[in-house]
Amino acid sequence: MRLFFGVWPPASAASALAEWAEVVRGLSGGRRTPEANIHLTLSFLGQAEPARAIAAAKRVKGAPHRLPIEHARHVNRMIWVAPREVPAPLAALHSALAVELYREEFILERRPFAAHVTLIRNARGAVLPALPPLDWPVSEFVLVRSSLSSRGPSYEPLERFPLT
Repeated sequence: MRLFFGVWPPASAASALAEWAEVVRGLSGGRRTPEANIHLTLSFLGQAEPARAIAAAKRVKGAPHRLPIEHARHVNRMIWVAPREVPAPLAALHSALAVELYREEFILERRPFAAHVTLIRNARGAVLPALPPLDWPVSEFVLVRSSLSSRGPSYEPLERFPLT
């Protein structure tokens, strides 16, 4: 199974981001992330069995928090949105998850965590409009199976892990 851990926005935030991305797609071209797939990736595991990932995630402690979406960028033909600075509770969650995944012998990327949400791929440069105001409370993280097809990725949540 191709697995990753992510954080999903509430429906209202996903809808606002999808509407914004559709406007931007009209300016930049490219392929928009479907509304149901909008998420922030915490850790990509690749091909893995879920049992070890679940065991690691069950040991993670994290605090509920808000994820501010404050700026948009065009980077490497992708348009993504992000907080100006990674919120401390999100950085702590990412670090705690990484430690537990290492304990389960997962090999993870070594680059610094860059909290962002990819909304458009294969985009040309464009002047990006102002982001909509939105509220993204983070109260859980999710282990997800990703399947690839000619229509793009589809995601299936396997297990949710509440933050307390």
